[in-house]
Amino acid sequence: MSASSPHRLSRRHFLASAAAGVSLCHPALALDGSTEIDAPVSASVRHNISSFRSLQWQPYFSDLKKGAILVDMTSRALHFWSADEVTYKLYPTSVPLTDELTRRGRTEIIRKVVGPSWSPTANMKKRNPEWPDYVPPGPENPLGTHALYLSWQYYRIHGTHDTRKIGRRSSSGCVGLYNEHIAELFSLANVGTPVLLI
Repeated sequence: MSASSPHRLSRRHFLASAAAGVSLCHPALALDGSTEIDAPVSASVRHNISSFRSLQWQPYFSDLKKGAILVDMTSRALHFWSADEVTYKLYPTSVPLTDELTRRGRTEIIRKVVGPSWSPTANMKKRNPEWPDYVPPGPENPLGTHALYLSWQYYRIHGTHDTRKIGRRSSSGCVGLYNEHIAELFSLANVGTPVLLI
């Protein structure tokens, strides 16, 4: 082959291709206590990028009699499985600002509200005295268009009108979804659906 042949593979091209292939074949490893895959690639990777992957429900729930919701605080993802095992959904979320505001464990949905109103807790008012005492349903409401109330007092899975929050540590304890995602989850989940936050 001549040096001008389009099919000629140079040593440089071969080595670059081999290096790229090795990095692409590197297996993804889950971080301890999370469903998140791999650590951030570099300092230039923004922290609101989540590494989602589909999961099976069996490691987390004994059955799906009432469906199930798994919230992974590290990967900032919410997984939903329907009771008939036909529907599986995976949504990006916002999560609490700090570990002190984060609650983990098992709970369940006890109430569903379209157009929720919002009032800050006493602790929220201490941290943010400028916040209003009450916000009616609407575009200024931090709970967005729908809310799933959990058996833990003050904890919700809800929408948000501020889409910048999704994929970030940005809440005072709740799990936030895009409004279109919470509307879909709201239609799928029922009162009594078990929720596990890890």
